[in-house]
Amino acid sequence: RLETRLSRRRLAVLAVFSCYSLVNAFQWIQYSILSNVFAGFYGVSFTQIDWLSMVYMVAYVPLILPATWLLDARGLRLTALLGAGLNALGAWLKCGSLAPRRYPLTLAAQAVCAVAQVFILGLPSRIASVWFGPTEVSTACAVAVLGNQLGTAIGFLLPPVLVPNTPNDVDLMAHNIGIMFYGTAIVSTLLFFLAGVVFEEKPKYPPSHSQAVLQTKPPEDYSYKQSIINLFKNIPFLLLLISYGIMTGAFYSVSTLLNQMIVTHYEGEDVNAGRIGLTLVVAGMVGSIICGLWLDYTKTYKQTTLIVYILSFIGLLVFTFTLDLGYLIVVFVTGGVLGFFMTGYLPLGFEFAVEITYPESEGTSSGLLNASAQIFGIVFTLVQGKLTTDYSPRAGNIFLCAWIFVGIILTALIKSDLRRHNVNSGIMNVDVKAVPVDSPVEPESTTLKIQSAL
Repeated sequence: RLETRLSRRRLAVLAVFSCYSLVNAFQWIQYSILSNVFAGFYGVSFTQIDWLSMVYMVAYVPLILPATWLLDARGLRLTALLGAGLNALGAWLKCGSLAPRRYPLTLAAQAVCAVAQVFILGLPSRIASVWFGPTEVSTACAVAVLGNQLGTAIGFLLPPVLVPNTPNDVDLMAHNIGIMFYGTAIVSTLLFFLAGVVFEEKPKYPPSHSQAVLQTKPPEDYSYKQSIINLFKNIPFLLLLISYGIMTGAFYSVSTLLNQMIVTHYEGEDVNAGRIGLTLVVAGMVGSIICGLWLDYTKTYKQTTLIVYILSFIGLLVFTFTLDLGYLIVVFVTGGVLGFFMTGYLPLGFEFAVEITYPESEGTSSGLLNASAQIFGIVFTLVQGKLTTDYSPRAGNIFLCAWIFVGIILTALIKSDLRRHNVNSGIMNVDVKAVPVDSPVEPESTTLKIQSAL
């Protein structure tokens, strides 16, 4: 039987990926949490500052199919280096926008970071599946997603501390923004070089039987176009595609508009708005790890996903109707509860998709999930921002609650067919043999056995 073995390099791959994903997420949120500061610095409207966040969502949608094709055709290493390299390039371009009236340059720099994100967000499931064993794959995916969440958390916490609002001293404001921009550029460049050293296409030995099955298939048998067609014919995946987009798009919208929501009811509390965002994301990180460990232990993908979805809906309702009570401590608590479930949902969606679409590419399914999230995120941010500005934060949040309720119904309709788990458990009776390189006959029979079993 084909030998499966865990590589020690897998931990380094996971760590480096998580770190440069962290920096990319930090660059996404660093403008929104300082929306009033950057609006004054560049002399633009709040809507234009919101676009510095939404450009991440806009760039993702048209580029996701080319990016997932590149991942399948050219492999994990090249895709990882593109993500880390573009992330560093965008960070250095921002250093040239340290003056008023340079909003177009900072928008262009943010667009480069947004393109980098396309090569980052689809990798957690692929890294987990290719490098980690069946008893740790969901936890590894959760840790990979956690890096992005931690970047958002730091993006909520650090910028308000580094760049206090000094509207009467533009030079000091530019100096403070420069510290943030240059620091980010140096860190992202270091991580690009680390990615070049650490990342390999795959370990010497497959970490699981499901990966062993995939690796025995000839590359010429794979068709990216057919894989996309198969995914869109998969009804459970389509239901998950919409429900994942609703939940994650709502999280993007809440994160982008959090500063405006808090400042509307608690004037002058910019720093606390960042801390509330930090609380939301850190609680979500804890939720992600707990959900990942729970999935590895129980394999109850649909049940866990549905429960977390329902609790996210309840959390958003409570957050909505307690936001204007006048007690910041209440907002901290409700924001933490909301983040625990909303952000904790992210790795659940990735892993559930891989299970119900196996043996299709993890990068393709994850990429489509993220594209759905970006589309919903753009729409939700625009609509919620309009409702928040014209009416109140409560109106915008109620709009999100209605959509999340729709997501609960769609999640309940998903048929749970755990294909990858069945292969790893031997339920599909896949017999994969170790074949010597000099045996020309045995690989054909092995491939036939695998194809017939699948």
